[in-house]
Amino acid sequence: MKAILVLAIVAYVSVALSCADTSTKKSATAGGVPSPTGANPFYAKSTLPFEYPHFDKIGDAHFAPAFGRGMADELREISAIANNPAAPTFENTIVAMEKSGDLLERATTVFFSLVSADTNDARKKLEAEFSPKLSAHNDAIYLNAKLYARIRTLHDARKTLGLDAEATRLIDRYHTRFVRAGARLRGADKAKLKAINTEMAELTTKFSQNVLAEVNDSAIVVDHLEQLDGLSKEQITAASEAAKARELDGKYVLPLRNTTGQPSNTYLKDRALRERIYKASLARGARGNEFDNTGVLARVARLRAERARLLGYPNHAAYVLSDETALTPEAVNQRLGQLAPTAVVNARREAADIQAIIRKEGGNFQAQPWDWSYYAEKVRQDRYAFDESQLKPYLELNRVLKDGVFYAAKKLYGITFKERTDLPVYHPDVRVWDVLDGDGKPLAVFIGDFYARSSKRGGAWMNAYVSQSRLLDRKPVVANHLNMPKPSTDQPSLMTWDEVITMFHEFGHALHGMFSDVTYPFFAGTSVPRDFVEYPSQVNEMWASWPEILKNYARHYKTGEPMPGELLQKVLAAQKFNQGFATTEYLAAALLDQRWHQLSPDEVPAAAGVMAFEAAALKKDGVDYALVPPRYRTPYFSHIMGGYSAGYYAYIWSEVLDADSVDWFKENGGLTRKNGDWFRSRLLSRGGSVDAMKIFREFRGRDPKIQPLLERRGLAGPK
Repeated sequence: MKAILVLAIVAYVSVALSCADTSTKKSATAGGVPSPTGANPFYAKSTLPFEYPHFDKIGDAHFAPAFGRGMADELREISAIANNPAAPTFENTIVAMEKSGDLLERATTVFFSLVSADTNDARKKLEAEFSPKLSAHNDAIYLNAKLYARIRTLHDARKTLGLDAEATRLIDRYHTRFVRAGARLRGADKAKLKAINTEMAELTTKFSQNVLAEVNDSAIVVDHLEQLDGLSKEQITAASEAAKARELDGKYVLPLRNTTGQPSNTYLKDRALRERIYKASLARGARGNEFDNTGVLARVARLRAERARLLGYPNHAAYVLSDETALTPEAVNQRLGQLAPTAVVNARREAADIQAIIRKEGGNFQAQPWDWSYYAEKVRQDRYAFDESQLKPYLELNRVLKDGVFYAAKKLYGITFKERTDLPVYHPDVRVWDVLDGDGKPLAVFIGDFYARSSKRGGAWMNAYVSQSRLLDRKPVVANHLNMPKPSTDQPSLMTWDEVITMFHEFGHALHGMFSDVTYPFFAGTSVPRDFVEYPSQVNEMWASWPEILKNYARHYKTGEPMPGELLQKVLAAQKFNQGFATTEYLAAALLDQRWHQLSPDEVPAAAGVMAFEAAALKKDGVDYALVPPRYRTPYFSHIMGGYSAGYYAYIWSEVLDADSVDWFKENGGLTRKNGDWFRSRLLSRGGSVDAMKIFREFRGRDPKIQPLLERRGLAGPK
């Protein structure tokens, strides 16, 4: 039963160092087996530790047979449960479903993880073929009337069954999920829902494939070295090698990231090139080419609105939010509306500082969006006497990971990490660690995949290859993915400060998965409301700048000398810098998400009106500030075509809890095992087995307060 949730999970939830010796690592990658000769590796549980996937035995030809057999097996299991002549019990219905679908779960978990992390033409074809089939399989289970009748019977009697709290909640969550999936619909309405779900599966797959293809197609080709003035030697070398990979010897290629803003614009002195990069980024998905996503988005938005109405909700946002901690679109609108005006005011204030720098340098032009990050760095340097280029030599990836991320986890939770090279990986850049608990016993396996590549989707994310469950006697295998530019062979992997924060953030998700201690797989790890799932990961960001941690990892990659105390203090002092921009670009995207998903079916514009709708929505919400475009524009807003539809607000919603929790850590002594153990036991270990806000209140001792967030973001005003 768990496998039918995979599509929703992988749709969104998002390293071999150049100096490391990888000669002992198995080089086999998934896709290396040309045909399904012999036993299909998915047909039995992995024999590797913690059921770690046999990437060395898995080939692309194994997926289709495994999907086919896995769906057939699960439907037989579900049929046996639904048609059981015995009266429904927790064991013969709910527990039986928790134990069903193992083969399909194994195959789909690996497949969709690889589609995100290392896709290829064969996988794209399989994704397009099987996404609608898996959607139909999903419907065959959730719309099974006999199965739902058994669940409803148990739900009605759940308080009289003598079950513990986790089991009782499991019945309730199964009932809610079936109802939300349409189990109460009849005849023609069920058929209509199935058709909608199948079409949406096809379209969302097409959207994600278009986004990746457009990112690769829109990469900027630069003819002359002098145009790259401002980039480091390492960045220029990487651009040269990227060009050679495209058979453009003598030229330079600057790959794009999926966000609107592009990191290279922070450093490039050539204003015309910055403008070219910005406009290429902004145009993605709406160029009228083969990767145009406007029609796909418009159709999906209408289908979502139609499905919501079919299920009894006024719009898709109302449908989504009724099962989140926010509960209603009105609550989200109120929160975002409360923050947006001050954020824009702060962004305009920052723009004035940028314009002053331009004038000071003799520039006779008004600042444009492609100027922001370049001159913001100058403002930072002027105000705090440092810029990003001064930080990077002290932020080498391996040291940040081991002496920062892992070190903080050891100090807080007592866990340790042992890298291993004997387990197979799906790409040579991938690294693997055993995670040992404070008592030295195995806790989890952690996979790190940190470098960008053309086969990998943008952004950063965590996923679980194996989720913890006492019922199934499973311990977690979790992975973190980043998209750092990979340096040339003889260069170190130096990180930006944003990349450091991202690494700590994603590891917060990993901790949520690794510390899971639940009975039922339904509740494992990050199986919590979407507007709660970012909260623990955002809390983990605090340790990146915690003085004891920062001093431990921020060391010069050549000399090993610690970051000078003066520079360290400047980093800490500058944490609120540029928050007007950061908050405005985020809120613009979050509000845009809500505007799309609070429409009725008839209000959704056609493809030709998508960009006009976006412009009108931004204006209506007061975030149409030309210098600060949305972090994601509609045609490449991958979050809202996956698991974050009507849910991109979750980051700042969760940040209220995060900022309040950071205050708790500070009030209680900071980086201590006592604090870490409390956070782990009261929150991280419990997954979705308890109501999310109840978990927070048990950890914090009260309801959350918004003031810490307002102060962090510079939105609180003078005290």
